[in-house]
Amino acid sequence: MKFPVNGGFTMSQHGATLQTYNQELVKCLEEMKLKRSELQAHIEAQEQEKNSLQREIEKMSCKLTQLNDSLAKRIAVRNEFDRTIADTETAYVKILESSQLLLNMIKKKL
Repeated sequence: MKFPVNGGFTMSQHGATLQTYNQELVKCLEEMKLKRSELQAHIEAQEQEKNSLQREIEKMSCKLTQLNDSLAKRIAVRNEFDRTIADTETAYVKILESSQLLLNMIKKKL
């Protein structure tokens, strides 16, 4: 806005206009500071939530690693049981077959 130097506005009118602009400028700055402060509060809250989630992820990751290790050990032991059971059953069947052969042999001689 251009102000006429002579004739249009008096110095007091210029001063009043300048004061109005100054008040609006201060009001706008205060509004921006308030919005920035609210935004900062949201940022801090989200950073806290992010950090909390990160800690939770780290805890869960550690638990998962421990669980995987435990599971691998238990599976290995179970597989060893499976092999021992299979070997024992095979040997037991051979013993039964041998016992049956021996019994049949003894019956023939009687």
